[in-house]
Amino acid sequence: MALISVKTILTSVCLFHITLAYFFYTNPNAISEQVLVYVLGEAMGMPQTSSFAAPSGASSFLAVTLFVLGLSDLLTLSMPEEIWLIHYWGAQAPLRITLFAAISLFTYFSTPSYGRSGPNRLSHPLAPPSTFMAGSTVTGGDGLRNRVFFTFAFFEFLSWFWVWVTLKEEAGRFAAKKRRRGSSSNGGLRP
Repeated sequence: MALISVKTILTSVCLFHITLAYFFYTNPNAISEQVLVYVLGEAMGMPQTSSFAAPSGASSFLAVTLFVLGLSDLLTLSMPEEIWLIHYWGAQAPLRITLFAAISLFTYFSTPSYGRSGPNRLSHPLAPPSTFMAGSTVTGGDGLRNRVFFTFAFFEFLSWFWVWVTLKEEAGRFAAKKRRRGSSSNGGLRP
């Protein structure tokens, strides 16, 4: 039996997205300076980023995207329980687990191992990825190889995994309750 219901977990994730949207819109530096971002980034050998020092067009776009995602996910919880519990989140949760696991792995494994203080991948980066090699060009993926993005993707993966595990348990209980309700309406007779 789950300690926290899936509806509570989903509501928390949605409100977390809306809160992140607010901070990405008003003060993205507050997110990049969080202790959790620093500790996880150091532990995984992820480089820091200066992209979130001040609000920019990209951080505003990210804020609007997170706000719409959080609000739309929150509104799905107002649908009938069978629709959001079985049909909608039953398909969304595994998809989001897979997506954020792939993004986390991409971020970790695509961060170059050169330009580090030690010989292995987990050693502290000396500079952001685009400055590791002279003459290197900045690509779109360089913006994803940082502590903030890795921490976001990793915690999204963990939270959606928690949602999925709790969802499977509650969906099983919902189906059993529906079967009991169906058999009692037949008067206990089987067709």
